[in-house]
Amino acid sequence: MAASALLPLAVAVPLLGAALLAVVGRWLPRLGCDILATVCTATETVVLALLWARTADGYAVSWLGGWTPRDGHSVGIVLTADRIGAGLALLVAVLVLAVVAYSWRYFEEPAGEHAGVFPALLLLFEAGMCGFALTGDLFDAFVFFELMGVVAYALTGYRIEDPRPLHGALTFGVVNSLGAYASLLGIALLYARTGELGFAAVGRALAGRGGADALVVCAFVLVLTGLLVKAAMVPFHFWLPDAHAVAPTPLCMLMSGVMVELGVYGVARVYWTVFAGPGGIPPDAVRTTLTVTGTATALVCATMCWQQRHLKRMLAFSTAAHVGLFLIAVAALTPLGTAGVALYVAGHAGVKAALFGLTGVLLDRYGTVDEHELHGRGRDMVPTGVLFAVGGLALAGLPPFGTALGKALSEQAAGEWAGWLPAVFVVVSAVTGGAVLRAALRVFRGAGPVPADRPGEPETGGGGEQSEVRGPVRVLPRPMLVVPALLLLGSLCVGLLPGAAASLADAAPLFTDHEGYRAATFAGGEAERTGAAGVVTVPGAGPPPHHAWDTTGVLLGLLSAVSAAALAAGAVWGTRLDGGGARTVRTVAAAVSRSVVVPLRRLHSGLLGDYVTWFAVGVAVLLVAVTVQT
Repeated sequence: MAASALLPLAVAVPLLGAALLAVVGRWLPRLGCDILATVCTATETVVLALLWARTADGYAVSWLGGWTPRDGHSVGIVLTADRIGAGLALLVAVLVLAVVAYSWRYFEEPAGEHAGVFPALLLLFEAGMCGFALTGDLFDAFVFFELMGVVAYALTGYRIEDPRPLHGALTFGVVNSLGAYASLLGIALLYARTGELGFAAVGRALAGRGGADALVVCAFVLVLTGLLVKAAMVPFHFWLPDAHAVAPTPLCMLMSGVMVELGVYGVARVYWTVFAGPGGIPPDAVRTTLTVTGTATALVCATMCWQQRHLKRMLAFSTAAHVGLFLIAVAALTPLGTAGVALYVAGHAGVKAALFGLTGVLLDRYGTVDEHELHGRGRDMVPTGVLFAVGGLALAGLPPFGTALGKALSEQAAGEWAGWLPAVFVVVSAVTGGAVLRAALRVFRGAGPVPADRPGEPETGGGGEQSEVRGPVRVLPRPMLVVPALLLLGSLCVGLLPGAAASLADAAPLFTDHEGYRAATFAGGEAERTGAAGVVTVPGAGPPPHHAWDTTGVLLGLLSAVSAAALAAGAVWGTRLDGGGARTVRTVAAAVSRSVVVPLRRLHSGLLGDYVTWFAVGVAVLLVAVTVQT
């Protein structure tokens, strides 16, 4: 089958699977629904693996319905895949397959007409994410993004008998809908200016008009806003921990593993295909804006991650912190930065999904995700504890995990732009990994005393949660432990297997080739008209960047991991130390907490009105920043 034929199939398979489950799920037993969902997700994984393999040398292009461009203009819908876009879609498929397997005995769904609803929603979610990764059209990118958003709202509030998921889903829905409206307005501005909606067509039309004017700048900021909201960038990030805290654990595995990363991918894809040409936004304006935004996100969310004792909120803030690092790498605007962030995302997806899966094990068994309430209760859960600690070290960037290799390449790319940025990677990785290791020591080893609550500080606990399994089982279902172990193994393979890094490094120059993308998209339409559809190669994209381990990257990875372990040990056992030095450290820490940390925690109020206000502030700041530099 030609690569161009695989593109529509990659979107159709999960859509058809969801429709099939919705129709026949009411008559099938739970086991039948699980088998059908597994078959559909496995089929989707095979389709995308074939697509990924066939895009090694160029682009796969499919103009749906035969509506190919005429005289340089198009009205049709185009799907376009290079190795990075196809790889991200494949990552989505692999994670959805893992989540379906994890969920085999996770939910005891009611029988009757509601059987199969959860896996059907997962397949719709997969269709939206894969479609977004493969689309070559601005409006359809919006449609796919909103499909995944609507399904995520429904999945977040899946347990409607509990008011907390409904509140989290409402916050998620309102904030992301505001971002969607902003993106749609930006797309409308571009359409009014160019009469086109395809990435390549809009980029070519802008290039023919000279430099960017106020309309183009506004359109860029508005489109960027919707993508940054989904990516949970500061100050658009408030919805993420609130949603993760109440969403079912399998959904958290997908949201943190790949959904928010799609926002970063969207930023990179839209910039390189639409705004990187002569009529777009100057590179220095994009580089500075994204670097500042990514750094602020990484530092703020790492600080909030360390303050959490609610394990799901802690992992959600760590996701936002690492997405900030991804954005810094994208901001380098080089093939090295693109290859680094692609590897980083692949390694991080397995680690973060595994950590959420292991947190689901604790919630299943104890009905709480509060680090303090769980103190010492996991001593007999040795495999779970070992995997949780390994996940914390991988999150901190311990070589040879894929997170470490992606971090090393991203640090190198960022360092070429600003020499202080690698320090941000080290600090953020150490703090987020240290928070996970601290929880592992307390929960699975019973280490250290249980910290007392501090009067006057906002509560961050995770008690009072309801088990997500109806009638919790006494014996842990095997998939709930096997799936996280395989996900961590996958992250390790990303760092160890040289082919993974080499393939993404080879694809990075193609991804950042503005002219090549445009030429391939229109050449694909011409090939379809002549019956010669296939992979479109683009010569002259440039050599692949460096992608192997080097001494500096390994040392910085070890520094992050050792620092994470030291932070965790200090948090757990530091309160037992006494003496002048220890008292001085505690005094300084208390002063910093009162002046910086507590006000920062109070900004995360959970009030929707506050989040909408910060959304407006964020849009205004972005608009001013880009305008001043353009």
